[in-house]
Amino acid sequence: MAIKLIAIDMDGTLLNPQHEITPGVKSALDRARQQGVSIVLTTGRPFVGIQRYLMELDMQTPGQYAISNNGALVHQAEDGECVAEVTLTFDDYLYIEKLARELGVHFQAFDKSHLYTPNKDISEFTIHEASLTGIPVRYRAVEEMDRAMRFPKLMMIDRPALLDAAIARLPAHAQQTYTILKSAPYYLEILDRRVNKGQGVRMLAEKLGLKQEEVMAIGDQENDLAMIEYAGTGVAMGNAIDSVKKIAQFITKTNMEDGVAHAIEELVL
Repeated sequence: MAIKLIAIDMDGTLLNPQHEITPGVKSALDRARQQGVSIVLTTGRPFVGIQRYLMELDMQTPGQYAISNNGALVHQAEDGECVAEVTLTFDDYLYIEKLARELGVHFQAFDKSHLYTPNKDISEFTIHEASLTGIPVRYRAVEEMDRAMRFPKLMMIDRPALLDAAIARLPAHAQQTYTILKSAPYYLEILDRRVNKGQGVRMLAEKLGLKQEEVMAIGDQENDLAMIEYAGTGVAMGNAIDSVKKIAQFITKTNMEDGVAHAIEELVL
């Protein structure tokens, strides 16, 4: 069955190590779109961190979509409006923030347009996230937060050794209640139990009337596993972690070698 939708992770996949879309990748995406294939950027980033790439690819047009926050939000690419969402409550915020303090790691929370941290010693990785995506950072003590807020995702963040030690101590309640996954060695993402990139891609495919067999997904990290498992055609980058390569049907080149373009040329064009 012909592929009609390609869900593509961004960091480590679509983007090279300099966070750029190379001319070769851009050309392959353009040719796929000319054949009527939907290209959907599917990322852990907030929507603000996707926008400049949508603009660069001329995808901020009606009928184009993007998936942010590891599948929590499905957006219209033209204006960012959500067409599907699954978010966390303020009670979830309180529980995970307290747990992060007990485990000795930094914490941050996202609404649809801002990143909030209750840590006066703002983490270098919070600053990195803001620099990478362009999302505004707000320091807010827990008692200053609006209890009506909803959160696409919460995060524990810290140096890899500290974060891994915290992960090893996560209580069973947290593991059973939430989707918890690493998107980078220093980022642990906490989402509603129903949320992952696979579910985000599924919601969009069903909205567009597409079957699983018509979907291809390309990724490199733990947070890409669910969409690669869901897709009829799952593709691991050459630089992907072993668990991603193990479940993929096709392993392409690395993000330094236009791996996305290679996969599209081999499997779609």
